[in-house]
Amino acid sequence: MDKKRSSLDGQRLLEEFERSGLTRRQFCERRNIPMTTLDYWRWKNAQTAKPRLVQVAVETEQPSAGFAVVLGNGRRVESTWAFDEPQLSRLIRILESA
Repeated sequence: MDKKRSSLDGQRLLEEFERSGLTRRQFCERRNIPMTTLDYWRWKNAQTAKPRLVQVAVETEQPSAGFAVVLGNGRRVESTWAFDEPQLSRLIRILESA
């Protein structure tokens, strides 16, 4: 009958497995332990290693004074400069022809 392993024993087993460079099957055969034992400790370690949720504050984006234009050729132009309509039209024509 297999003895019960403590969490510390399980952690040592995992560290030894990771350093061994062996497959699960090879490692378990050499240590004379069931693969289910190794798999259990790998699963247990994965459960405790999962990231935890943290509370975050969501800030709303401040409206910008700029604009973005996606041109017919796929280019995207973003600017915070203020253009009047004729200047913007000229800029778009130049950019689309380039």
